Parts: sequence; structure tokens; C-alpha cells
Amino acid sequence: MITSDQIRAARSLLRWTGKELAEKSGVGFSTLMRLETEDGVPNAQAKTLEALRKAFEEAGVEFIGTPDDRPGVRLNVLNKD
Repeated sequence: MITSDQIRAARSLLRWTGKELAEKSGVGFSTLMRLETEDGVPNAQAKTLEALRKAFEEAGVEFIGTPDDRPGVRLNVLNKD
């Protein structure tokens, strides 16, 4: 699982707008904005969080830690387009 903080950080790292992330992940813009405002792991279906994770990972973002232990993101420049 990924946290709301990781979603915001990954989007910022890639300099994507909310609209760009919504298009790349297939997650609705309003849903995305709601998920970004929650604390911890957002209340969402697992497939929604997986769609976000997949879009970020395809762009070169690596999720580190766990929701309970130093969650974060970093850019894997070897996999970045």
C-alpha cells in the first residue's frame, strides 16, 4: 500500500499536475484529489491505489519504506524515460 504523502511526493517529484496523474493512471481527478488529502493509507479500493502505483513506477518512481516505517519515494533515473 502507498500513503497519501507518497502520492503527493511522487506527483511533485515528476512535476505532474493532478490532471496528468488522473490521465496516466485512469483514476478520476476528484478521487485523486480526495486521496491526496487523507492521512496515512487512503481509504480507497486496492485497485485504485495499484493504478496510481503503476503509473508512478512506469515513470521511474520507486516507493520505499512501508506505511508504518519511513514511507517515501525516490526517482530511479535508470528507468525514467
